[in-house]
Amino acid sequence: MKQINNTARINNKSKGFTDEEKAAMKARARELKAEERANKDKAEGENAAITAINAMKEPDRSMAKRLHGIIKASVPELSPKTWYGMPSYANNEGKIVCYFRDRQKFKERYSMFGFNDSAKLDEGSMWPIAYALPELTTADEAKIIALVKKAVR
Repeated sequence: MKQINNTARINNKSKGFTDEEKAAMKARARELKAEERANKDKAEGENAAITAINAMKEPDRSMAKRLHGIIKASVPELSPKTWYGMPSYANNEGKIVCYFRDRQKFKERYSMFGFNDSAKLDEGSMWPIAYALPELTTADEAKIIALVKKAVR
């Protein structure tokens, strides 16, 4: 009996992939294309942010470079890009969470580090969303790291 069943299995030709298997393969192909696009967008965003930073005058350029490194190291889920020509950092949905504005952009006396409404910094009925940065100290760096981590929680 076993031999007959095995012979029957050998003579049955595969009909190819099932509809479910085909659907799964198509879904995976879409996922891979989406990942490729996301990686390309992330690289383009990184290049745009670095270009914007390099175009700044000192001391803003050095400050922006330090902030860029701090944010990338402490909150790697944020993607660098530009927003109105400023280096900014977006969440997985592509929404800007935080940004750096150099003092020369609007001829101001200080640079600014700010947050958009996608940042989860809500506390009570009023909370700060931007900080003046005449310089960037080690204490400021620690505060920025804590705020950015809180903003994406």
